[in-house]
This record gives sequence, C-alpha cells and structure tokens, in this order.
Amino acid sequence: MLERVKNFSSLIGFSALLVAGSAAFFSVFGLSKLFSGAALSVIVMAGSLEFTKLVAASFLYQYWYNMGRILKWYLTLGVAVLVLITSAGIFGYLSNAYQGATVVFEKQTTALLAYEDRLEQLEEDKVFLKEELDVQVASLPENYITAKRKLREDFNPQIQKVNNEILDIKGKVADLKVELIETGVDVGPAIYLARTFDTDVDTVVKFFIFILIFVFDPMALAMVLAWNTAIGRKSYEVYKEEDDRVEKIYNEYKSKKEPEVVEQVIERVVEDKIGKGGVKTNI
Repeated sequence: MLERVKNFSSLIGFSALLVAGSAAFFSVFGLSKLFSGAALSVIVMAGSLEFTKLVAASFLYQYWYNMGRILKWYLTLGVAVLVLITSAGIFGYLSNAYQGATVVFEKQTTALLAYEDRLEQLEEDKVFLKEELDVQVASLPENYITAKRKLREDFNPQIQKVNNEILDIKGKVADLKVELIETGVDVGPAIYLARTFDTDVDTVVKFFIFILIFVFDPMALAMVLAWNTAIGRKSYEVYKEEDDRVEKIYNEYKSKKEPEVVEQVIERVVEDKIGKGGVKTNI
C-alpha cells in the first residue's frame, strides 16, 4: 500500500535518517558519559564514526561486486564493529538515564531500610529495659518499697528516651514512605514489571535496554540499505522510461522516413539504368 504513496523512497530515506540519527545521538552521548574525562573529543570521534558507518554500509551495498576482496571484508568487519560500539553507547546512555531517575528513589529506600532497622532495635531495647526493671523489682523483698520506687525512677527516663526516639523514627518513616510514593512515579512501571515477573527492578530495566540496543542500530542500518534499494529501483525505472521513450521516438521517425527512403532508392536505380543506355519510359 505504501508503495503507491508518492515519493515513497523519500519516506524511506526520512525514516532511515530519523532512526540512524536517534541511534547516533544516544550512542555519541552515551560514550561521552562513559569517557567523561574527554567528553568533547569522544563526541567528535564517535560522531564521525557513526557517519562513516552509514556511508560504508551504502558503499558496500552499491559496489559489493566491484571491489577487492580485502577491502570488502575489511569494510564489512568495520561496519559490524561500529554497530557493536553504537549499541554499547546506547546501553551507556540508557543505563545512565535510568540511574539518574532512580538515584533519589534508591537513597530514600536505603534510608527507609536503615530507619526500620533502627526502629526494630529500639523496640528490642525497650522490651529489654522493661524486662530488666521487672526482674530487679521482683528480686527485692515486698517491704522494700522505697528501693523499688528508686529502681523505677532510674529506669523510666531510659524507657522514656527510647519511646521518644521510637516516635521520632516512626515520623521519619512515615514521611519517607510518602516521598517514596511521589518519587516512585518515575520508576513506577519498572517496579510494577519487577513485581509481575517476581524479580528486581535492575534486572527488568537491563532486559528492556538489551531489547532496545539489539533492535535500534541494526534497524537504522537496515533502513539505510532499504533507502539505497529504493533509490536504485527508482533510477532503473527512470532509465527504463527514458529508453522506452527514445525507442518510441526512433520508431516514429523510422516509420515516417521509410517511404521517402524507398522513393529515393527507386529514383537512383532508374537514373543509373538511364545512364547506362537504358530506355526511359514515361508513365
């Protein structure tokens, strides 16, 4: 259906440019993140290699049967290696974006786990202090009322301190849970998928990144080759139409000139016979 669209080859070229440009952008900036010490130099180098890769792929497609074997296989190997480098750059870019989106979430999750551990420890300390107080009070005789009161006065500030710390940490935990709900919006789909497949978020994100990089740059390269195919077919159709048009003009010219040529040949034959002593007959 799309083949009937006017300028379909231009549509293929635009799609190839769009996909290849996006892959080059992600790859170049992903590599610049990987080698952040010389980001500008890496951008220039990776950008030139991306452009060269597309030109080399087009050259291989158009002149595959007209080049030397060494050049052919070297360019093929170079294009394959550059596809792998592009995929590595895309992986670096996407993984960096994922880490940037989840760094706050991970900090809040780590803090929440630390608060929960501290809260559990304080609860154990509170139970220990109460049990210790009961044991010491029970060890005193019944008539040692003043000593028992003194023990309670000694233990109560410690228990109260633990209670206050528990209340403070519970408030922080509640605030963190609210913040996690707000922050989790950015990574919510990944968390949902991780729960669906019963795995961690990093594994889910890594899986989707690998799917993208195995499709992205190979698809860009395939679209560039498809564009070359469309251009070659269009050129063939144009040349064929031109040949047909020239042949038609020639046939028309030939059909118009044949009677004149025959008449001229007859006149020349008659003149030759007269010149050789033949008899000229008037018709």
